[in-house]
Amino acid sequence: MQTKKSISLVVLLIGMVFFSLDAKSQSTYLGQDNNVITTAVPFLLISPDARSGGMGEAGVATKPDANSMHWNPAKYAFIDKDMGYSVSYSPWLRNLVNDINLACLTGYKRLDENQTLAASLVYFSLGDITFTDVIGNPVGQYNPNEFSLDFTYSRKLGPNWAGAVSARWIHSNLTQGQFVGGAATKAGNSIATDVAFYYTKEIHIKDVQESTLSFGANISNIGTKISYSDDNTAKDFIPTNLRIGSALTIALDDYNELSFFADINKLLVPTPPVFELDTLGQPIIGPDGNQIIAKGKSNDVSVVRGIFQSFYDAPDGFNEEMKELFYSVGVEYWYDKVFALRGGFFYEDKSKGGRQFFTIGAGLKYNVFALDFSYLIPTEQHNPLEHTLRFSLSFDFDAFTAQNKDKKIIK
Repeated sequence: MQTKKSISLVVLLIGMVFFSLDAKSQSTYLGQDNNVITTAVPFLLISPDARSGGMGEAGVATKPDANSMHWNPAKYAFIDKDMGYSVSYSPWLRNLVNDINLACLTGYKRLDENQTLAASLVYFSLGDITFTDVIGNPVGQYNPNEFSLDFTYSRKLGPNWAGAVSARWIHSNLTQGQFVGGAATKAGNSIATDVAFYYTKEIHIKDVQESTLSFGANISNIGTKISYSDDNTAKDFIPTNLRIGSALTIALDDYNELSFFADINKLLVPTPPVFELDTLGQPIIGPDGNQIIAKGKSNDVSVVRGIFQSFYDAPDGFNEEMKELFYSVGVEYWYDKVFALRGGFFYEDKSKGGRQFFTIGAGLKYNVFALDFSYLIPTEQHNPLEHTLRFSLSFDFDAFTAQNKDKKIIK
């Protein structure tokens, strides 16, 4: 048990080091190959549901479902059900510990044929941690955690178009008020919004029964910086992200349907600059007390400026800007709209984090519920979700109501 707690504490400290420092302290120096963009609350970018998790984490233009909040809330306007909800669960670092996980609860309700409301709660638990003093005496049992509470309004803008605006409250309590490096800490809070669009249209492909082409775009987590210190002097960017993509669904016959998906993502957060080093390999400090920038631009900027600057501030220019894109491709096969098989691939450049992995998944629909599973297989480096089974359980209230009516008629 003590070993598990020690590992959990190490995981927490690693998370604090990489994701909870001030953005301007993420330093890259001349001669280094990697220049990874880091933010606070990175859990906001984790795929919460098993369906998209089985398709290489592609989802911005897929068919609408209960979990559209994370990928593209504008899709809710085209959902063909009146009401539904979904519960998802993803173990985290399961090869090391068994008490770290991401859970998500999402629900939606149609107001009329053009408007839909939806809400979700995403909760990331870092497990139980035993804090000790300098001589090893326990001082308390804590459960560091982060969560977001989301609401969205989605509306059709035309026969084939829809838009959505979401509001999000983010709470990150990593240290539970403990002193870190002699400084007092607090829980971080932020508010953010999403702006999303979705287009879908039936198209004709020769010798194919029915086809649908869809496009989606979502700028998520446009929000205030987050601080973990009482004096609010150190503030971190949250992961503002641009996701665009397309989907093609082909009905092969009355029983078989095949879909292809592709997403492109870019963090709308400033790239850390590259700093000068002296002949001894030490940072050079300028007259203003800051390190001298050799290439790139300062990332100590406002949120709005940071969003625009993220398109042109990479120290190595256009070549590095292109490396900051990460890609998802996926495929989904349905038989009789009851059983699904899925696969996908996720790619990120090695200099920007190097996440590269295959995913596989399956789905089953039966009356009032649908069950989805996904499994991740890394190719370049270890992944917190590697060899882990994730699942989502969705409920369809339309089917539930129809089933109850059928029972009453039989009686």
